[in-house]
Amino acid sequence: MDIHIKGDREFDDIPSIKSKALRVNLNQNIYGTFAEIGAGQETCRHFFRAGGASGTIAKAMSAYDKAFSDAIYGAEADGRYVTESRLRKMLSHEMDLMEKRITRDVNPDKIFFTYANTVATIDFAKQFKGHGWVGIRYQVDAEQKEYNEITLHIRFKETDARLQQETLGILGTNLIYGAFYHYHQPKKLLRYLYDHLDKDQIEIDTINFSGPIFKSVDNRLMSLQLVKNGMTDAVVFGPDGTNVLPARIFYKKNILALRGSFRPVTKVNMAMYEKSYEMFTKERKVDANNTVTVFEITLSNLRAEGEIDEQDFIDRADLLCALGHSVMISNFQEYFKVVEYFSNYTKARMGLAMGVSNLVDIFDEKYYRHISGGILEAFGKLFFKDLKVYLYPMFDPETGELITSENLKVYPRMKELYKFFKYNGKVVDIEDYDESIMNIFSRQALKMIDKGEPGWEDMLPDGTADLIKDYRLFGYTRKPLKPLVIKRRNARKK
Repeated sequence: MDIHIKGDREFDDIPSIKSKALRVNLNQNIYGTFAEIGAGQETCRHFFRAGGASGTIAKAMSAYDKAFSDAIYGAEADGRYVTESRLRKMLSHEMDLMEKRITRDVNPDKIFFTYANTVATIDFAKQFKGHGWVGIRYQVDAEQKEYNEITLHIRFKETDARLQQETLGILGTNLIYGAFYHYHQPKKLLRYLYDHLDKDQIEIDTINFSGPIFKSVDNRLMSLQLVKNGMTDAVVFGPDGTNVLPARIFYKKNILALRGSFRPVTKVNMAMYEKSYEMFTKERKVDANNTVTVFEITLSNLRAEGEIDEQDFIDRADLLCALGHSVMISNFQEYFKVVEYFSNYTKARMGLAMGVSNLVDIFDEKYYRHISGGILEAFGKLFFKDLKVYLYPMFDPETGELITSENLKVYPRMKELYKFFKYNGKVVDIEDYDESIMNIFSRQALKMIDKGEPGWEDMLPDGTADLIKDYRLFGYTRKPLKPLVIKRRNARKK
């Protein structure tokens, strides 16, 4: 099924898979290798069938047998084959062979490429739908010494191996075509990967661009596009700011998640994290060495005036990463969907740290009207898992009373439901709180930054205010930038 992205191009303007492969084949300078493991040679097949492939395809291979594959690319330390490491070994090995066997003095205008994938399709028991790594290493100029690279991780949604193979072939053709003809517009290249595919067929949950033609591409923004375009439900990047495969950090781990706008991150946010983490790691089933924490920002929190403010996203991410944390961007508005997502990777204990207002919202029926089973279905999914909510208290702005899980007010119809989960130990209070910071709110700090009012610095974790000032985050414009900072900021905007 073809998908059409509104405002991009008309349906009739989408080139067919055959015409894409043919256009690549008819370019007399494009020349490369196909190496496909695990799901047939479906991508290469499109280029053979399109015609004119003799001048494009140097070699097509598929080292299916594990021993034979290890003999060519070397064995992986963890013994697995469908990994990013395996993909990069394939790309490097095949490109090295290309350079050794095709001399430049005879072929001065050839632009080399290597396309590779390592994939596991659905198993016979149909318990695991399959996933894979796909990538291309290539030139756009024969004189270019450093190669460009696009790598991505996919998850199949179809439940038939043959259909998954066909889907992979279409995706691979779209990737190769986009790499050569849309590299100057990486956001469009990303969307065009779904030409002649439906989002119910395949999910792309990680993508990375590298090389000279992509030097100005921020891979975090490309991750944001994956969520924005509905290609995946969530993406994760680590403290170093690089995209991370969700399975890599969540698999079989205890997970503590904090949701918020973090615009900007405040002392209250960090206190909530630190105290909940301390309580979480003291739980009987939780091993601190097997625990990950993640700060989650929902897509709705990234929207400003109806559109996603990408610079605002980068500002928030920079601060959280600078504090040493992983960040997850998701399409999940309801908490139970977050828990379901984590459950795809782990059966270990999970924790959610939140404030009083967030917990009250969870017990609001209006958020579950689109679910056939309503709030009961949502809560079954939320608390059926091995989950605890760690509640950070707040002072009532009108009465000054301290609100905890014992005296918070939920909607009248939800009182008994709340009591059930509360007194079954699913909701616990963070008792070691700091009263001196409990009147700090992100929106207040943001407003003060915007108006140039003093005092907001004291609301944020140590060092965070300096980052905001140095990098002009969140609209801060009062002080001139330092020369080094000007250079770095301009580099980000190229």
